[in-house]
Amino acid sequence: MIVLQDITYLHSDKSVLFSGLHFNVQAHDKISLVGNNGVGKSTLLNLIAGNIQPQQGRVFTDSKPYYVPQHFGQFNGDTVAQALHIADKLHALEAILKGEVSEENLRVLDDDWNVEVRSQEALEHWQLHEVDLHQKMDSLSGGQKTRVFLAGIRIHQPQIALLDEPSNHLDAPSRVLLYDYIETTRDTLVVVSHDRVLLNKIHGVCELSSRGMAFYGGNYDFYLAQKQVESEAMIQDVNHREKALRKAKAVERDTLERQQKLDARGKKKQEKAGIATIMMKTLKNKAENTASKLKGVHGEKREALAEELSALRRELPDVAKMKIDFDNSDLHRGKTLLKAQNINFKYGAETLWNPPLSFEIRSGERWAIKGANGSGKTTLIQLMLGALEPLSGSLFRADMQAIYIDQDYSLIDNALSVYEQALVFNDGLWEEHQVKMRLNRFLFGNAAWSKPCSALSGGEKMRLMLCALTLSVRPPDLIVLDEPTNNLDIQNLEILTQAILDYRGTLLVVSHDAYFLNQIQVERDLSL
Repeated sequence: MIVLQDITYLHSDKSVLFSGLHFNVQAHDKISLVGNNGVGKSTLLNLIAGNIQPQQGRVFTDSKPYYVPQHFGQFNGDTVAQALHIADKLHALEAILKGEVSEENLRVLDDDWNVEVRSQEALEHWQLHEVDLHQKMDSLSGGQKTRVFLAGIRIHQPQIALLDEPSNHLDAPSRVLLYDYIETTRDTLVVVSHDRVLLNKIHGVCELSSRGMAFYGGNYDFYLAQKQVESEAMIQDVNHREKALRKAKAVERDTLERQQKLDARGKKKQEKAGIATIMMKTLKNKAENTASKLKGVHGEKREALAEELSALRRELPDVAKMKIDFDNSDLHRGKTLLKAQNINFKYGAETLWNPPLSFEIRSGERWAIKGANGSGKTTLIQLMLGALEPLSGSLFRADMQAIYIDQDYSLIDNALSVYEQALVFNDGLWEEHQVKMRLNRFLFGNAAWSKPCSALSGGEKMRLMLCALTLSVRPPDLIVLDEPTNNLDIQNLEILTQAILDYRGTLLVVSHDAYFLNQIQVERDLSL
């Protein structure tokens, strides 16, 4: 169904993304494509879709794939019909129904007389009742855009579907529809996603890495179990090599010290025995040569072990390399931070919530804010943080240090470098070398310090934000995360999950990702 043979793809700067890649998918197989940020998962989908061409190798599909993209900006000037590549057919059908039965119109329609009915039914299925085929894409929300492209599967009825982060921006009811499609379809699927619930419905995982492609049978949980075994073995290997390197250094040091003592003792004996100066020099040279050879032998062994250790450390998962140590919030657990009584807000003539909202959030609690698109989740966050005031009811806010991290990481200034951005969050507590050490701990080596923040991926921006939180003198009492799993790959999602589990403060999360909310131990819901 899908065959990639010896694929090489280069970035525009001629750097190699992957080389000699082979990938096969059989008819009706469902494959999840996983891998670290930047390894080329989206590029691989675009190669299969035929949107881009490899510099070397061959891509074969026995029918035209349908592609659901992750980003939709390029379609903002299009109508829904144009984005779905059915505008010409609809125009031809309309012309024929008006009596303009030309050869060109019949060619364009290609006997697809049901295209309009099928399109309307597809939009209805994806609960896009209010969306018109002639409506501009830039008037739609992120969730609506995703559903438009998912509706395209029912319109085009492909044998191959390529889905790039299809659950991004989807609310809970839309995710149920997506999961149902994944489970019941006989289409050949290749899916890139960070959604664990979705991934566990697909029984075949292909991992793309710098070493090529590796296949794991079973769902994502099975894949994780296998990776855990590999990771533990690798960590044991690292520990073993570290121990061997320490031992090699100690043996080298002891051997040289012993040789130096022997040489010193021999020299004293030679002086007492009255050996001639020329003979003394010869013996000294021999001793120095012996010491040099010993140093060389041990040095080579030490360097070989050090190189092996460095290579192994480079292969370790980033989660294993990172060290996150949030300071605890100073507020005592159980203190009331936010208390709302019958609050509401208006846009135009309509109030947002019926009935009005009442809730109490205490220090140390973990809340999820849930609701369909347009239910007022972002408005509620702005009310909680004091950016807006309720039009009715009362809202108490305690004196606290709160930080709001939206899915675009707006707190990060794209005009700054990574190091400059870290300095912005440094309250003067840390010296320059300490700030750089912190950046290193969050996987920003010295090569990344001068990198502009505008060039960072979503996962890198998330890590820079986490680093920033550890640089502040006063830790945040409240962290608000708005759709934090959007635009994160699995690896960075694991890092974020671990960071949140380490955080001892109050947490509010806007998310439709049930698996993620369970992982970070959210205990209460506020449903709009």
